[in-house]
Formats: sequence, C-alpha cells, structure tokens
Amino acid sequence: MIEMSEQAVPVHPAATVVLLRDGAQGPEALLVQRSAALKHMGGEWVFPGGRVDPADYSVADDDYQAAVNAAIRETEEEAGVIITPDQLSYFSHWTTPEGAKRRYSTWFFLAVLEDHQEIQVDGGEIAAHRWLRPEQAFAEIRDTDNVFRLMPPTFVSLADLAGHDCCATAQAAVRGREPFLYAPRMVMLEGGICFLYAGDAGYEDGCENASGPRHRTYMINYQLEYIREPAP
Repeated sequence: MIEMSEQAVPVHPAATVVLLRDGAQGPEALLVQRSAALKHMGGEWVFPGGRVDPADYSVADDDYQAAVNAAIRETEEEAGVIITPDQLSYFSHWTTPEGAKRRYSTWFFLAVLEDHQEIQVDGGEIAAHRWLRPEQAFAEIRDTDNVFRLMPPTFVSLADLAGHDCCATAQAAVRGREPFLYAPRMVMLEGGICFLYAGDAGYEDGCENASGPRHRTYMINYQLEYIREPAP
C-alpha cells in the first residue's frame, strides 16, 4: 500500500520502461521484483526503472532527455538489457499523488525487445523477473491466495496494452497518440484508495461519488480495478 505523509515532499524525476516481446499468445511485458529487503516497495513487481541521476542530464534542464537516458541506464542495470533511444516510445507520464511519502515525476516509455537478449537481474535490488501477458497478470492479482501485487501505474499500463495481438500493433498505437498524463488524486476508502485521474467527473473536487464520466483506479485490499468510461 502507498506510504502516506503529512508533510510536503519533493517530487523527483524518474523513468520507467515497459519492455515488450512477442509471445506465443500475444505480447508479454517484463516485470521485475524489487528485493523484499528494500524499504520502498520491497517485494513489489514493477517495470524496470528508477530515479533520474544528475549524470543523466546530457543537456542542462532537459528533463525529458534526462529521462530517456535514465530509462536506458536503468534497464541495463536492473534487467541486463541494452536498448537505444530509437526503441523508446513515450507512453505516459505519472506524478505521484500529493500526500504520498515519496513522490516522483515519472516518464513511462514503451520498448520492444527484438534481439532475444537474456534478462539478467542483479539479485540485489532486483530479486527476480517474469514475462507476463496483461491477462495473466490480472488473473494472478484476482487470486487472493497469491501474493503477486501491482501498483496502479503498472496495472493501468498493462490494461492499456491488453488486447493487442502483437508488439507491432501495440507500438503503433502508442506512437500514433499523445502520451497519457496521470496526476492522480486520492480518495481514502474503507480498505483502500480510489485514484481519480483527469477526465473523471470527480477529479477536480476529489469526489468519488460525482456523477459523470469515470477515469479511475480502485485499490481495495490489494485488488485493483481500472475504469475508463467512456473509453477514449
């Protein structure tokens, strides 16, 4: 669950890579498991990524280029995979909600792995890896006997990619649209949180019960449900 803070916290730039490959039944995404010993999101399954370092700024004050550089660096460090800027498509941007103990401004990039590089995790910060179709991930989350968990940005990203029959169509869809921007507003509920996104009828006022369009994620007892009605 998200760690909450009563004080304002800085927002750090970060980058994440949604790495896809074609599987026998459709596109599969790479998920890596953070070590259970880590204080922040220990044991969680995430896409490769991390904070932007000062050395990632090849051009002063160019946050986007720094995010591209960080995405490439983090993918190699966490998964042992080398990617190039040409492989990256700007997928989405997430800003951690106010009130969270740690906040990030994160660029999500989509990349397709086409050269069969082997995944190699370091066994330290990253404990394991899996290739999963979105539908597989959703099924495992619904299994209450399973400890497999995802945070909303990862879950929503997989929901966005579900339904594509190959990596090429997923990549074309992402490249043919504007990146989705998420700056969630949290509504605390019994057993969890409702994350409201721009376009939701309750977004401006932080009202979960507002009537109108829906664009939100429910996270109740670690069960996730993403709703976007009407669809874009």
